[in-house]
Amino acid sequence: MKVRLIRSKIGTSPRQREVLAALGLRRMHQEVTIKDNDAMRGMIAKVAHMVKVVE
Repeated sequence: MKVRLIRSKIGTSPRQREVLAALGLRRMHQEVTIKDNDAMRGMIAKVAHMVKVVE
C-alpha cells in the first residue's frame, strides 16, 4: 500500500507528527510503501486528513 503526505505537518499536534514519522513520511508529497495490516491502517486513520492512500 502506498501513502502520500498531502498536507504540511506545521501546526499539528506532537502525537500526529510521531505517527507521520512512524509511517516514514518526512516531506510534503513524499510517498512511501507500507505493509497493509491493521496497525498501519490505524495509524493512517489518525492522520487521515493529512495523507492520501494511493494504492
